[in-house]
Amino acid sequence: MPLSAAARPFLLLSTSVLLLAGCAAAPEASPEVESGASADYCARMVTNSGGLQDRSFNQSSWAGLERAGEELGIDADVIVSTTETDLAPNVAQAVESGCSFVLTVGYELAAATLEEAEQNPDVHFSIVDEVVEAENVKPIIFDTAQAAFLAGYLAAGVTETGTVATFGGGNQPPVTLFMDGFVDGVAHYNEVKGTDVRVLGWNKQAQDGVFTGDFEDVNKGNTTTKNFLDQGADVILPVAGQVGEGAAAAALEAGNGLIIWVDNDGYETLPAEYRPLVLTSVLKNTADAVVDIVGADVNGTFDNAPFVGTLKNGGVDIAPYHDLEERVGADLAAEIDALREDIVAGTIEITSPSTP
Repeated sequence: MPLSAAARPFLLLSTSVLLLAGCAAAPEASPEVESGASADYCARMVTNSGGLQDRSFNQSSWAGLERAGEELGIDADVIVSTTETDLAPNVAQAVESGCSFVLTVGYELAAATLEEAEQNPDVHFSIVDEVVEAENVKPIIFDTAQAAFLAGYLAAGVTETGTVATFGGGNQPPVTLFMDGFVDGVAHYNEVKGTDVRVLGWNKQAQDGVFTGDFEDVNKGNTTTKNFLDQGADVILPVAGQVGEGAAAAALEAGNGLIIWVDNDGYETLPAEYRPLVLTSVLKNTADAVVDIVGADVNGTFDNAPFVGTLKNGGVDIAPYHDLEERVGADLAAEIDALREDIVAGTIEITSPSTP
């Protein structure tokens, strides 16, 4: 999830993402590397301004590159950005390291990635959650609306107040894609069950809603969530990086709210006191994608076809219900499993203006 400092339009440094129809195949967990191919190979990752331990896509991207280092026997390291002024210099530093592969994360790094890629055609780049088109740049993007649809249906099935909510860090397609899927999942539940569960915080038709304006200030997440709780919402989906931890804190303090995390399993990455509140998480399997892409590069088979994670290829999904499995119940869990199968089969199509 991008950590842009303000709401900005999705940066497409290329032709339309509709060209992604020929996207890359599903990532493999451990690509086979030709003997000796990785002897002198090194890779560098550059975080955006959210830092490394953001409980979001910087953290999961590094987990993938770190794993690639261990499994492929390569030199892997990370350059951490803490402010926007770090971004371009850090990408330049990654290139100057002499490494063959540079991984960048998020919208903030798109312009710097394109600039360095054009100036260094022999270096291979990959960028997470953004589309940058160049011969030597491979985008890693995710159709999170598919998984968020399941999370929305789940939220509608679990709510005790008939009201759920979502908010974002910025009005950008990688953020609003989650929100679109979530709203559609609630709407599908209402259609199937004849209920009227409300969603606060996002209007899909207007493509407008509640945003904190950044992805780092946990106090904004706390305040935003308290407002939702005061309006009767009891399941909250924050799509806002570290800001979401403020949402979890507000729910814990109120004692009557649940959280749906994004990008990675919040049950595993958030502080332990929030575990009883994590209903599920909308997952992006960034780590496996990174391992697969680096492995291909080590073997000399790098390409710039975007990897698009879907339910079908395992690039997105929702996390287990953990401590709340009993509250979800077997019947609702089975309905969600059936919905997943219908989306994979194409029986149900999840659409959004931001669909990759």
